Amino acid sequence: MIRRLWIAAGTTEGRMLTEKLAENDVDIFVTVATEYGASLITDAANVTVSDRRLNREEMAAFLDDVKPDLAIDATHPYATAVTETMRRACAAAGVPYKRLLRPAGEEGRCLRFSSVEAAVAWLDHTEGEIFLTTGSKDLHTFTLLHDFKRRLTVRILPVRDSLDKALGLGCPPARIIAMQGPFSFELNVSMFKNSKARWVVTKNSGSVGGFEEKLAAAEAAGAALIVIERPDDAGITYEEMVDFVKKQLEK
Repeated sequence: MIRRLWIAAGTTEGRMLTEKLAENDVDIFVTVATEYGASLITDAANVTVSDRRLNREEMAAFLDDVKPDLAIDATHPYATAVTETMRRACAAAGVPYKRLLRPAGEEGRCLRFSSVEAAVAWLDHTEGEIFLTTGSKDLHTFTLLHDFKRRLTVRILPVRDSLDKALGLGCPPARIIAMQGPFSFELNVSMFKNSKARWVVTKNSGSVGGFEEKLAAAEAAGAALIVIERPDDAGITYEEMVDFVKKQLEK
């Protein structure tokens, strides 16, 4: 029987799951990495939100304090360090762990790379404008590209940490787009064309993350799509997770 639930909600699905499960008689403890992420979580009497990044020791303390009956990892498919830390912390505390993993999108005609570093090494031997849709996390690696201040347009979240990082790394303000996605096909095409992008860099964030729109828009704008492949992982879909938790609540 589940009466207390921990959701690490770093994705749209995590927010959707919190809202869906808040309709039930269960106490939900949600952790997100930023104040902005916390502001997106549904406001309900049985939902408690924390906006601090947790390391291994802090996760252990959190589990000891909250004592959840189930932990759901709804962090981003590429947040491998967080996922591994959460798995280990839950195993050590004896808390059942479930991974919510969004399905990958069909990649079509793309250039695929196993890591950000591999993509940057390849791009460094090319010319032409680059439109970066992978956010600020790996931005420091992309600034190693030759002539990055002229070549790189970056699309990041409209939060102070992301903007400060981009500016601190030397990205020109005129080449920073601070907006919340996902973005429509039409808006992507407009942005890619306006930046004169020859290359568009993305991660396979699936349908929820607007991957198909980026794929189609890059082709329409005459740009090649470069995909940073997903790390190997296993989990269940949003629909499967809702069904699983509801069955546990009914026991």
